[in-house]
Amino acid sequence: MKAFQLIGGSADVDETTALNEVPQPDPGPGQVLVRVGGAGACHSDVSLMEFSAAGPREVPMTLGHENAGWIEAFGPGTLATPGLEVGAPVAVYGAWGCGQCQNCRKGMENYCLNISASGPGLSVDGGMAEYLLVPATRYLVPLDDMAPVEAAPLTDAGLTPYHAIKMGLPLLVPGSYAVVIGAGGLGHLAVQFLKALSPATVISVDQRESALKVVAGLGADHTVVAGPGAAEEIRGIMGGRGAEVVLDIVGYDDTLALAAAVASPLGRLTVVGVGGGTLPFNFFAFPYECSVQSTYWGSVTELHELLALARAGHFSVHATEYPLDRAAEVYRKMVDGSLHGRAVIVPDAG
Repeated sequence: MKAFQLIGGSADVDETTALNEVPQPDPGPGQVLVRVGGAGACHSDVSLMEFSAAGPREVPMTLGHENAGWIEAFGPGTLATPGLEVGAPVAVYGAWGCGQCQNCRKGMENYCLNISASGPGLSVDGGMAEYLLVPATRYLVPLDDMAPVEAAPLTDAGLTPYHAIKMGLPLLVPGSYAVVIGAGGLGHLAVQFLKALSPATVISVDQRESALKVVAGLGADHTVVAGPGAAEEIRGIMGGRGAEVVLDIVGYDDTLALAAAVASPLGRLTVVGVGGGTLPFNFFAFPYECSVQSTYWGSVTELHELLALARAGHFSVHATEYPLDRAAEVYRKMVDGSLHGRAVIVPDAG
């Protein structure tokens, strides 16, 4: 089968990736073979490319950690259950933990105490191929009547901001504000989740006016162009106060500084983006009792919730489909900033 793989050697997309012919996986005991219907392209894949250039990684490795498709076959001893039969459409939960620690037993394998950043397209072959090998049925979520190509980006681009927002919902009472920095693949979904789940006034920030135009059409109450005067403009919208919830979907030095500048006392600042920026801290750096945290993915239970929200029609994914042989083009667009919304790689697309 064909697979788009990380091969290492350079941070340049064309030098560190390749479309290769690889053996089709054969499911072993407890495993499930999924025929891929869609694999989302994520900016964290670009980070993987950069890391592979900076140091040794186990390559070649098939990329793609946002996956959905149809169950093709079960390995020996793997039992089908209602909704998880051969031919059933499924989303693949991508954070694969040990399955035994306290966090895994809660369904939060994203915070496994024994394994860090494990999963398809991260530590083992991912879904930018015709087939994906999944180690256990607990990572599969039935899609019912949802198309896999629509569900794929929700497994990370949707789940990550959903989890971050869900943790901040107790603060988002009537009259509250939420600021989302970054209006791209995750940001345009975060805006819609906030509008669907809370009464907060939502302010979206991005340096691209075209991206802000998209989120304005998706429900953002205010949009602000990132720049030197952004913090003052945002505070002006809020009447001089700060926001109860601030999500930094980017994670650069300047976006983190903006996030800290517009947060409120007793607020919540969540760093979602992996831009590599830092946020200096001292007693006076933040509003009093403003909590600051990073987040990684969400739980499998939250993926069930998110898919139910999608089926109810509470949000839409701004995504473009690309065939497997154009995957490198997608990442080039991502690097140069010309990719809007989300891209989904479809192995059998023409």
